[in-house]
Amino acid sequence: MSRILTFARKMSTVTRKIINTPNAPGAIGPYSQAVQVDNTVYISGSLGLIPEKGALVEGGVKPETHQSIKNIEAILKSVGGSLNNVVSTTVLLADINDFAEVNEIYKQYFTKNYPARAAYQVAALPKGGRVEIQSVAVLGEIKDA
Repeated sequence: MSRILTFARKMSTVTRKIINTPNAPGAIGPYSQAVQVDNTVYISGSLGLIPEKGALVEGGVKPETHQSIKNIEAILKSVGGSLNNVVSTTVLLADINDFAEVNEIYKQYFTKNYPARAAYQVAALPKGGRVEIQSVAVLGEIKDA
């Protein structure tokens, strides 16, 4: 019986690492840029913020979408991953009418075997942003079936 309990304790132990890279904007509230649990990386919502300034990139939803995804990519790179490791995203839009423009940019970065995704219009985003993208990635070699 104690052998089973020992095995169960080992199975329930996971490693959690807080991710913070200067190559992506810092958190603007009480949360982490990302949290890695074993080989899964949970990336907080990414606005189109310029890392060095903490300000939104100018030009509207298209440049904000580019910058948001570049920020996600920088976080993943800091832990040895890439956008290819992304398995799920949630896209928050200040205006659902921007959906087509966001998709146009999104598919430049996610070109095949797209991540699972949900998209919602929200009442407002921090700093007056037009788009925010949250993502989950699994590190390691990706083999598509």
